[in-house]
Amino acid sequence: MTPQELSQAIRHALLATISDGALTLDVSDVPEHIHVERPRQREHGDWATNIAMQLAKKGGTNPRALAENLSRHLTDTPGISAVDVAGPGFLNITLDAAVAGELAKTIVEAGKTYGTSNTNKHKNINLEFVSANPTGPIHLGGTRWAAVGDSLARVLEATGARVCREYYFNDHGAQIDRFARSLVARARNEAAPEDGYGGQYIQDIADAVIAGASAAGDPNPLELPADECQEYFRARGVDLMFAEIKKSLHDFGVDFDVYFHENDLYTSGAVERAIKRLDDAGHMFTQDGANWLRTTEFGDDKDRVVIKSDGNAAYIAGDIAYYLDKRERGFDEIVMMLGADHHGYVARLQAVTAAFGDTPYKNLQILIGQMVNLVKDGEPVRMSKRAGTIVTLEDLVEAVGVDAARYSLVRSSVDSSIDIDLDLLAKQTNDNPVFYVQYAHARTANVARNAAAAGVRREDAFVPATLTHPTEAALIGQLTEFPRVLAQAAELHEPHRVARYAEALAGSYHKWYGECRVTPLGDGEVTDTHRTRLWLNDATRQVLANALELLGVNAPERM
Repeated sequence: MTPQELSQAIRHALLATISDGALTLDVSDVPEHIHVERPRQREHGDWATNIAMQLAKKGGTNPRALAENLSRHLTDTPGISAVDVAGPGFLNITLDAAVAGELAKTIVEAGKTYGTSNTNKHKNINLEFVSANPTGPIHLGGTRWAAVGDSLARVLEATGARVCREYYFNDHGAQIDRFARSLVARARNEAAPEDGYGGQYIQDIADAVIAGASAAGDPNPLELPADECQEYFRARGVDLMFAEIKKSLHDFGVDFDVYFHENDLYTSGAVERAIKRLDDAGHMFTQDGANWLRTTEFGDDKDRVVIKSDGNAAYIAGDIAYYLDKRERGFDEIVMMLGADHHGYVARLQAVTAAFGDTPYKNLQILIGQMVNLVKDGEPVRMSKRAGTIVTLEDLVEAVGVDAARYSLVRSSVDSSIDIDLDLLAKQTNDNPVFYVQYAHARTANVARNAAAAGVRREDAFVPATLTHPTEAALIGQLTEFPRVLAQAAELHEPHRVARYAEALAGSYHKWYGECRVTPLGDGEVTDTHRTRLWLNDATRQVLANALELLGVNAPERM
């Protein structure tokens, strides 16, 4: 019996209690889905709910009396072996072992689809993440967004949503000019401008621009007039840098559906069209020669200049046009992932959402990510060999590999800063969370191989009533939780819940492995218990693989 099935059984018990007259509640007040959860103490049963405490007062009774009425109805439900009323009105429910064990076969037969749903099938989501400026390699903050964003996209897709992964290519503005001037300076063997960029990568790109010009038969760009020289380095330098960024992300297992160029908003007239739409709606005004958006009417702390008095667009102008562009492309939900330094942008962007007549925090959702720090030998790692001033995606992958990098970046909530211990991630011990989970999967595969060698075949028998050991009940309970965890991770946009679930499942599996054998000792007889345990082993293997796939991490067969 799944949590969803149990939820419906409790709902039917509520309806029966209303029908009996023991609960004076309108049927419309009965929730469609009754929340059930795993009790913290195993002896309290398989599942618990406080629904009696939620509805008793409104239904004209007290919680314990309602719980006792529900208990009588639930006790007769097939698959439920016991229902206990605890405290002021908690219901603790124990499932029949055979019914609980049926889940193993359900999972194996469902395969990769176990845990997935169509909950979000009506959603068309634009998910924008990373979006690092094409002026240098991706730093650790961007690397965190690459791992979390891609995992979130996978989680949302697993619940039925249509997801467009989008990278906002910042190729408009002062930072690109500084990048171009830095390339020219390095090509001339001069010091970088005071506000420019440093690091070996600038030298590498400058050399590549010169080499590319020679290979193409172009004049030496350093001999061009100053403006033409800078434009030559800008155009080719940005292309080279962005090609490197794309390759780094691809090697990290992250690819995008759309690479949107910021400059297109200005060359296409999208900025002007968006501003006109807001002006037609009465949300713009002119003051001191500048055009302003009345964002204070929509919760911002001050109104925002959109077109400055010199006629140039302020930064928010591009944000306004970009939001409208996404909505006009048919996305009903826009999710943006921004770094901690963008916290002040949230209110103004939500105000823009409202100014267009949309619903803040629904049509537009903004996730703010905190800092990532690398630690080695107990000391912070502060500088990249290549970038000079920052630690990059490539530095992290070189140190620990893609799997450990992705897992370690996803397993914590994005609103908390994290320290990544390079020494820990290099260890093949249970203290290393990614090793702990991957080893559990490899162990399930090894058990399956040993079972085949011993003649233990799933196809010969499945008797779920034999799964009576306490570690089997605990493991089945963890497997039951996966659909709920996945749905919650999608709803809250928190893929770290999948990683923490995988660790808990691995823990339950390792305990079960230490207590229950799938193959007989020596020349012992193969029994239905062995065969049924193989189903449970393979069900765990499938769920671990499904969870790791959502995180973009490999599920190894051997370690």
